[in-house]
Amino acid sequence: MTHPNVEDWTRANAEYTDARAEESWAADEITWGVMQVREAELLALPDLAGKDVVELGCGTAYFGAWLKKAGAGRVVGVDPTPAQLATARRCNEKFGLGLELVEAFGEDVPLPDRSFDLVVSEYGASIWADPYKWIPEVARLLRPGGELVFLCNSTLSIICSPDEDVPTTETLQRPQFGMFRFQWPDSGVEYHLSHGDWIRLLRANGFEILDLIEIQAPVGAETNPRYSYVTAEWARQWPAEEIWRARLPHRSS
Repeated sequence: MTHPNVEDWTRANAEYTDARAEESWAADEITWGVMQVREAELLALPDLAGKDVVELGCGTAYFGAWLKKAGAGRVVGVDPTPAQLATARRCNEKFGLGLELVEAFGEDVPLPDRSFDLVVSEYGASIWADPYKWIPEVARLLRPGGELVFLCNSTLSIICSPDEDVPTTETLQRPQFGMFRFQWPDSGVEYHLSHGDWIRLLRANGFEILDLIEIQAPVGAETNPRYSYVTAEWARQWPAEEIWRARLPHRSS
C-alpha cells in the first residue's frame, strides 16, 4: 500500500510542481516559504561555502539547487516520492548542478553517519515526517558542529486553522496541548509540534538551539493562490511560518 504522503505528492507533482520546477531551479535568490521571504533578510543559513548538505523531503529539489548555486559543495536531496524525484532528475540534468538524489523517507535515510555539515528541510520532512524519527536521523547524519535548519508552519497558524483548505482565522480553533499528527481531509499526514515540544526533542537529541525565526510577510506580499490557507494580511500580523536553527556541539577532545 502506498504511503498517503507519497500519494498526495504524486498528485501534486502532476497538478503543479512539475510544471513550475524548471522556473524554480532557474532562480538565483534563496527565498523561504509561502511568502517567499528572502534569505538575505532572514539570514537563516550558515556560511554555505564548500559545505556538504542534505535536504530531507526535497520534492523537486529546487531548494537544494539554490544552495548549490550559493556555494554549497556536495548537495544530496532525499525524498520518498518517485514522481517528484523524476522531475528533480530532469532539472538536474538540464541545469548541470550535480545534485545527488535519493529515494527514501526522512525517518530512515540510507546515508552514512556523520556525512554532512548541514541538514535543511523547507516544508519537507519538517512537516511530512514523524519528528520523533527524523530528528534522530539528522543527529546521526551530521558531523560534530553541523547545523540543522528547517521551515514549518508556525504553531500559532496550526492552532488557528479549522481545516487545511479553510483560511487561518484570528481565533483559536484547536488545542495546543497534544499537537502531533494531523490527518487533513483528502490529503496526506502532517506533523506539527508546540514550541516546547520542539525544544525538548531537539535537546534530547543533542542539539543546542541557535534561533527561532518567526517569519513576517513583507509589505506588499500577496496571498499565494496555491496556498490560500493563510492570507498575506494574516501573515503580516502573526507568524504563519517559522524557521528553526539548531547545532550539534563540537565534541571535546
